[in-house]
Amino acid sequence: MLTAAIVGLIILGLLGAPLFTVIAGIALVLAYTAQLDIAVLIVELYRVASSPNLLAIPLFALAGVSLAQGGAPKRLIAIFQDLLGWMPGGLGIVSLLACAFFTAFSGASGITILALGGLLYPMLRRQHYNSNFSLGLLTTSGSLGLLFPPSLAILLYGVVSGVSIEDLFLAGLLPGAVLIAMLGGYSIYTARHDHVPRYPFSASKAFAALRAGAWDLSLPPAILGSIYSGLVTVSEAAACTAAYVIFVECVIYRSLNVRKQLTSVCMETSVLVGSILIIVAVAMALNNLLIDADVPMTLLAIMQEHVDSKTSFLLLLNVFLLIAGCMMDIFSAIIVLVPLILPIATRYGVDPVHLGIIFLANLEIGYSTPPVGMNLFIASQRFRKPIFVLFRAALPFLAIMLLWLMFVTYVDQASLWWQSPSVVNQSLDRL
Repeated sequence: MLTAAIVGLIILGLLGAPLFTVIAGIALVLAYTAQLDIAVLIVELYRVASSPNLLAIPLFALAGVSLAQGGAPKRLIAIFQDLLGWMPGGLGIVSLLACAFFTAFSGASGITILALGGLLYPMLRRQHYNSNFSLGLLTTSGSLGLLFPPSLAILLYGVVSGVSIEDLFLAGLLPGAVLIAMLGGYSIYTARHDHVPRYPFSASKAFAALRAGAWDLSLPPAILGSIYSGLVTVSEAAACTAAYVIFVECVIYRSLNVRKQLTSVCMETSVLVGSILIIVAVAMALNNLLIDADVPMTLLAIMQEHVDSKTSFLLLLNVFLLIAGCMMDIFSAIIVLVPLILPIATRYGVDPVHLGIIFLANLEIGYSTPPVGMNLFIASQRFRKPIFVLFRAALPFLAIMLLWLMFVTYVDQASLWWQSPSVVNQSLDRL
């Protein structure tokens, strides 16, 4: 009966039932089978709600949605275009930087593709980038900012795993920069191969764009500087960021109407955050039941019987997470899988901070991987192209990202550079 009930719930999920209802249903079935009071699920909800860092998620989400509706994408593209358009592959690099910046604040690759795709795709085509390159670039770039602060994915991983969010913010900087550099190199190669023309550099235009977008560009250094100087906590930085963005968009740029559009911003933020938090609550309850049933220890025993090294474990972990990433959205995957994987990874000597970067890197790639990579479906709707066409266009970018994943996985000091910088050089020499 237990197996039949769980299988039935999973089938309902595959047929389109909301994920939180499936997870909650499985948790209720397990609690009933173990003869536990279902009040334990409510206790877990309270524990999650009392997390000191949880408040940062809705506040950073509010800032991201405000930037999206306030015209920040156009200002960012103008800045990067005027500064880098003269380079070979300049517009491709502009697209990478703009998408990474925007995803870091919006927290969702789908929003980035919808908000920036309509602006950047015509620009890329007008500058004679071929269609496949343009589609592949924008499809995969939607998730580039997931490793940069104040990414909602990093915040959620920190809340679920108990790892310091400040450490995770630092850990994602170097791997994220390396990925942008690798994809930027491919953009330069493509532009030279296809003889894409460049924009002439104009100091006056660049200065004007910088002045117009200075309020947007100041956000990342202000957030990191305030946190690591000890002036504010992560939650306080989130509150300051939300207040700053709303003030800038409503008062400085006047791109948001306080009475009309700000209400829409708050509603969109509530839907985004609510969908995350309800999954967090039921998934954490389910995970506690699985832990009480010794599921992680059973998995660990199986792993230790067949996997005898950290290297092999990391390889299997990557394969598993790539599959999970193309089947689940990133927030659900973090909430459901991290509590199960973290104790096993710790037994194999994987640093929890390093594990977080590996986890997010795999899910970032999974967004653009068939059969159900979310970026493929969103890009298909945005650009009105078949999913197969988008997957074929994304293949070169996915190949680069897989090489980058190996770097992130096996050069652990790339994620832990801030702990011991001298060890980074040794790790790179060994690689």
